[in-house]
Amino acid sequence: MMNTRCFFLGLFLMFASQMLGAGVTVEKISSLTRFPGLQSVAYMYKDTCKTVEGRFPGFSPFFLIYPDKPYDAERALELVEELGIDAYVHNYSGTVCVMNPIGNHYDEEKDLEAYKDLLNKWRVISNLKVIGIGSGATFVNKVISKNAGEIAGIVSIGGQASKTDVSVPPVPAFIAGSGSRQAATSYIRQNEAEMKYRIGDLSFYANRQDTLQQVVVSRKKYASLKDTFEEAWKYLLCKNYRFNNYQHTWYTGATFNQYGAYELEPYIMPEDWKITRRTVVKNLLGTGDFLWYEFHPEATLKAAKGSVPLLLLLHGNNNDPRTQAETSGFVELCREENFVVAELEWQGNGYAPMGLDGIEQVVYYLLRTYPQLDASRVYAEGLSAGAATATGLGIRKSHLFAAVGAQSAGLTPNRYMFGYNEEAIMNEALQKRGCVEMPYFSVTGTDDEVVPFVNRDNWRTNAFFCAWQAYQTMNGMDVAEQPDFSKDATFGLALEERVTLSTNKRVTMEAGVLRKGNIPLIKLVAINDYGHWNFKPDARMMWDFFKQFSRDMQTKKLLIKP
Repeated sequence: MMNTRCFFLGLFLMFASQMLGAGVTVEKISSLTRFPGLQSVAYMYKDTCKTVEGRFPGFSPFFLIYPDKPYDAERALELVEELGIDAYVHNYSGTVCVMNPIGNHYDEEKDLEAYKDLLNKWRVISNLKVIGIGSGATFVNKVISKNAGEIAGIVSIGGQASKTDVSVPPVPAFIAGSGSRQAATSYIRQNEAEMKYRIGDLSFYANRQDTLQQVVVSRKKYASLKDTFEEAWKYLLCKNYRFNNYQHTWYTGATFNQYGAYELEPYIMPEDWKITRRTVVKNLLGTGDFLWYEFHPEATLKAAKGSVPLLLLLHGNNNDPRTQAETSGFVELCREENFVVAELEWQGNGYAPMGLDGIEQVVYYLLRTYPQLDASRVYAEGLSAGAATATGLGIRKSHLFAAVGAQSAGLTPNRYMFGYNEEAIMNEALQKRGCVEMPYFSVTGTDDEVVPFVNRDNWRTNAFFCAWQAYQTMNGMDVAEQPDFSKDATFGLALEERVTLSTNKRVTMEAGVLRKGNIPLIKLVAINDYGHWNFKPDARMMWDFFKQFSRDMQTKKLLIKP
């Protein structure tokens, strides 16, 4: 019998790392496959027709449907078509699964265990959307909604109401069909939501502190499943995914409720935010085609010449090239702060690898193509391997950038990685010492098991401490030979502006700066109890640090706002 855990892990890896190809003609789902290893009979389809124009697949939607009664594979496929979910599966690289009750009718205990078994076998859950219809909706209302810590959104159509319970995690919900107002009462209380407004037959409720905790209630008496689901997607399901990086790293997987309830995170919808996304393929060095994605807020397209900052995003090792744009928080921020984002497929992965010289050429191309961009305010940020690359760029290409930032990595000593090695970088930093200044923002989770944070045992070979030393060196600052945890129990360095910050998540953030005179050239941030990944709230912190700095285009000297 097939090892189901390996099967689903393999599906996830294929889902997350499949090569980008040319445009693929989208066809309707032709068949569903039996989900192996479950006591319940479930039929699924996973979209693998990923195109260069599509979306980052890591947080793509997983549509889990509880039908009114048990269906065979043919009727399950008809239900998917009735709902119109096949289009969303293709457009967002998603998955759909029709989950039958174990018996002829839903059993609260047995079918809850089947649900938990599904999550335990799938392991990597991030954008689970649960749809219940008729008796399936009643089961969702009464049982699944009380165990919804991993669920990004619920659609309940024609289900009976459940008892109110505020002790369970909130879950966004769209309630439709007969008895929708009664069925919505429990969800409104669960989300601690209050009435906000109405649009036609739809009523909108939201939590005052977290607007992602929302409930939408449809009072339409006659609506097709397709029309209902379309409204559910438009007004609720597209708004968020669910994410848990608490005391582990999300893509390593977890069992049901292993790390507690997942966080609600916004799912980026640039097209709804008047942000133009452009996919660019160019051969700039004669070595083959480069690929990158650009995000232009509406205001930047008409901005004055030389007035708009540019931020480069660099994904992690062999990640999808849309990783940073869709998970770092910078696309959401660019529309508020009026800057342009470009995420580069710097490693290649089906295209030409850029290297540090190729990244530089992309910047020059962008500056030539968009006169509104400000060459004095070009910044770079990366995750993991992209963080190591951004760290290297700040030293090797210091003439190009006004500041750089690194999430979940730094410089790895004694290794050649990502186009350079630490010894070469340190020598260049030493040669530039006293002549070149580069602001550096370093942030990571303290529970990062991929690139561990600095401690008393690992500091000699620690990627973060090595990066801090490199930037202290080039910036002409005092260089710490080793950490002193009596000065700071977290960083081992005596920092100024030292703070502990609460967040709307379960974690806190430690932060402080290293100054050269009165200039805060290095900012360090640690996210307590957090694994190896982006943390969206630090995008604001990083940008606020970056925008203090620009570079004189004649002398290449660093400038700081007074």
